[in-house]
Amino acid sequence: MSDPTGLPEDAESTVRRSDLTPPPAPRGAGGGAARPVDDAAEGATSRSARRPSGGSGRPRAGRRLSLPRLRTTGPGRDDAGRSRPAARAATRTQTKADGSTRTVTLPRVQVPSALTDTGARILVLTGERIKPIADQTRRVWHPVVEVLRWVSPLGWTVLVVGLLAWWMTARFAWAELGMVAAACLVLVIACVLLALDRAKVRIRADVEPARVTVGDPATGRIAVTNTSKRGMLPLLVELPVGRTAARFTLPALSAGRTHEELFVVPTSRRGVVPVGPATTVHGDPFGLVRRTVQWTERSELYVHPRTISLDNLGAGLLRDLEGEVTPDLSMSDLAFHALREYQAGDDRRYVHWRSSAKHGRLLVRQFLDTRRSHLAIVVDTTPEVYTNDEDDVELAISCAASLALRSILDEQDTTVVCHGETASRTTAPLTLDALARAEVGPLDLYGSVGQAAALAPDASIAVLVTGVERPFIQVQRTLDQFEPEVVKVALVVDPDVPVGVRRLGSIVILHVRELTDVRRVLFSGALA
Repeated sequence: MSDPTGLPEDAESTVRRSDLTPPPAPRGAGGGAARPVDDAAEGATSRSARRPSGGSGRPRAGRRLSLPRLRTTGPGRDDAGRSRPAARAATRTQTKADGSTRTVTLPRVQVPSALTDTGARILVLTGERIKPIADQTRRVWHPVVEVLRWVSPLGWTVLVVGLLAWWMTARFAWAELGMVAAACLVLVIACVLLALDRAKVRIRADVEPARVTVGDPATGRIAVTNTSKRGMLPLLVELPVGRTAARFTLPALSAGRTHEELFVVPTSRRGVVPVGPATTVHGDPFGLVRRTVQWTERSELYVHPRTISLDNLGAGLLRDLEGEVTPDLSMSDLAFHALREYQAGDDRRYVHWRSSAKHGRLLVRQFLDTRRSHLAIVVDTTPEVYTNDEDDVELAISCAASLALRSILDEQDTTVVCHGETASRTTAPLTLDALARAEVGPLDLYGSVGQAAALAPDASIAVLVTGVERPFIQVQRTLDQFEPEVVKVALVVDPDVPVGVRRLGSIVILHVRELTDVRRVLFSGALA
C-alpha cells in the first residue's frame, strides 16, 4: 500500500524540498485550487532534513521541527521583521486557478523632497511676513475676535440657521422661512446685547488656611461687592478650584451691598490646589452667547504630606568649629562647660592644674559636644520600585517630610530633593511646600542624589527613601556620591518586610511598613 503523503517507503531515500509541497488537487475532487505553501511551511522543515547525509549530498527525510526565530516579532509584524502593511504594499501575491502563484511587485510612491522642502519654506516665509502685519493691526482685529469668541456653538448654529432661512426666503419666497430667519437673527442680536452689559463689582476670594495637611479641612470664602451706583441683576460667578469649578448665582444686589459665599476645598491628596481666578459670566438664559470677565488672580493652596513627631536625631560631625553646641557632655571637644573631679581613666591632658592646686584635689575640664549637622534627603518617586505603586510613594514622601521637619526643629541644616523639587537651608513651611509640589513618576535617581550632594557638600547624614524593588547596587552607587565620612542611610518602604534595622557595608538600611514605624527605627539610634 502506497504512502498517502507521496513519500518513498525506504527510510534511506531522500526527498527534495519541492516534493514536500502537496500536489494541487484536481478541480473535480476538491472544487477549488489548492492553497500554495507559504514561508512558514518551509520554515517548518528541520535542520536535519537539510543537512547532507553520508556522501549522497542530499538531505535525509526526518521530522519537521519549528526553528527558533532570531528576531522578536510582535503584532503587525511578519517573520521578515517588517510591518505587515508595508509587506503587503511592497508585494502582492495572486493565486491562479491551477494552484501556482504569481507575485506582482508594486513600486513605492515617494513624495519628492523638493516639494516638501518648498512647502515648509513657504510656510515659514508666510508666517514671518504675516506676523508683523498682525501685530500692527492687532487693535483692529483683536476686539472683533474677542466678540466672536463670545458666541457658543449653539449660537453659531442658530445664526447659520437664520442666514440659511433668509437666503431660502429670498430665493423661493417662503413666508414661513422668513419668520424663522427673523426669529433666529433677532434672538442672536438680543443675546449679544445682554452679554455687553458690564457689571461693576469687586470680588475677593480667600482660602484659609493657605497650608494644610492631607485630610485637614480647608474652607474658602468669596465676597462680591456691587460698586456701581445702581442695582445689579442676578449674576453668575465661577471660581476654579483644582480640577473642578465652583459656581455661585448671586442675587440682585443694590448699590454698595456685599454678598458672601463659602466653599470647601478638597484636601484628600497631597499637592497644590489652584484656586481662581474668579470670573463673572455674562450671557443669556439660552446659552447662545457667553462672556467671561476675570476679577481676581490665581492663588494656591498647599496640601502638605502627613508627618509624625520624631525624637531628636542627634547626629552630626563632632568637634567642628562651625558646629552648634549641644547639651551632651563630653570629655574632648571645643566648648568648655565646667570642672569636675578626676576619675580613673580620664585623660591627664585635661587636668586643670591651677584649680587642682587651689582645691587640693585633681580637677579636669568637661566639655559640651559641638556638632555640625546637615541632613540631605532624597525621595525616589518611581512607582515601579514600590510594592503598592503610588500609595507607597506617598508614604515615602511622608517619611521624608517627617525627617526634614524634625531636622529643622533641631536647628539643623536640611536639604530635600524630590522629583526635581528642592529645598535647602530654608524654613519648614517652604520645605513642605516643595514636597507638596513634587509629582509621582520615574526619575534619574543618580542625578537626584548628585543634585543633593551638590546642594549639601557639608552633609553629615544622607538619607535615600526608596522602595524594595530598587536594587541595592544602585542604592550603594548613588549614595557613594557623598563624602566617605557621611552617614549613609537607605529608608526602604515595604509593607511586606518586618520593621528593622540592618547594615550592609557602609549603608544603614531601615525597613518601615507605615509612617509610625519611622519613630521605632530611629529610636534604636540608627542615625547616631
